[in-house]
Amino acid sequence: MELDLSSDQELLRDTAAKFIEATVPLTAVRALVDDPTGLPADYLRQAGELGWFALLVPEEHGGGSISGEGLRDAAIVAEERGRGLQPGPFVPMNAVAAALAASGSPQQQADVLPGLASGETVATWVLAGATGDWTPGAAVQAAADGDGFVLTGRATAVQDAGLAEWLLVTARSAEGLTQFLVPTATSGVSVAPRKSHDITQRFADVAFDGVRVDASALVGQPGGAADAVEQQLRIALVLNVTETVGAMDVLFEMTRQYAVDRVAFGRPIGSFQAVKHQLADMSLSLEAGKAIAAAATRAVQANDPAAGEIASMAKAWVGDTGIDIAQGCFQVFAGIGYTWEHDLHLFLRRITMNNLLFGQPDWHRERICTIHGL
Repeated sequence: MELDLSSDQELLRDTAAKFIEATVPLTAVRALVDDPTGLPADYLRQAGELGWFALLVPEEHGGGSISGEGLRDAAIVAEERGRGLQPGPFVPMNAVAAALAASGSPQQQADVLPGLASGETVATWVLAGATGDWTPGAAVQAAADGDGFVLTGRATAVQDAGLAEWLLVTARSAEGLTQFLVPTATSGVSVAPRKSHDITQRFADVAFDGVRVDASALVGQPGGAADAVEQQLRIALVLNVTETVGAMDVLFEMTRQYAVDRVAFGRPIGSFQAVKHQLADMSLSLEAGKAIAAAATRAVQANDPAAGEIASMAKAWVGDTGIDIAQGCFQVFAGIGYTWEHDLHLFLRRITMNNLLFGQPDWHRERICTIHGL
């Protein structure tokens, strides 16, 4: 995605690609389709050893980045994960780690954050409402109860909730947005796995039936989480978009190569005008997606005043264009692309699910209007 990578960042990218190929290549991804966890044994810990979950965590809490720009480094890993359709909660784990590093209590930072950074502890982010509304606070309501709080509500599309030991819950309270770090084993919390269009990842509904937590579960101050949640969302958007771009890039290259190799009527099908023009259009859209993903990464990394808007622009563009490119690739491959044995549908599934996660394109276009007061 980025053209101006340092030598250390190039090494990070190459190391991630080699780890993916050695650990969970596409053949292994297929073999895990019916596995309840969707993950090979020890995968997250091995990824943690490579620093995948530590890039947004300060060194004093067991983290550190390659370049000093943790989000740019994480985006490099995310792109490689997209290229290899990797399973696991990479995006929510990093969002939670960043949240605890910025707003967590000293106890949370000491007890939970090092385990997240090493990949030995799994956490995920509870954000989307039961109807798929990604507006922060739409899923869970928090009511003060003595020296604690009671959480009520139901969230959907919670990634790898079945594996998670901790849930970062973004809730709406009388004071405003409030966040809690809640053990998944807490009484009243129930996790119901859901079937997903993307068969390479695992999602669940999480219900909170009068879940009581004490004040030590707070991440930040009651009613004061709006800025923190906005930053978490920006991080998630950047990693989601760069992962999608990685998947789009591989899918387009597969299609371009097929158009060169496939011969019909004595000529490669890529030499026919209709196919040639379609490939050219898809290539242009892909490069635009790479450019806007890079722009969003730089803006959020630099805390640019327009970072939220740029991140939403990237999500809207890549979300729509990714599906258009994937469908166009199916047209070039024709019938063979629709078979279970072909990898095209795996990429389409990931791109489609990423389109939904952290807000659909229409939701982000509305968000941009809201930012401008329209």
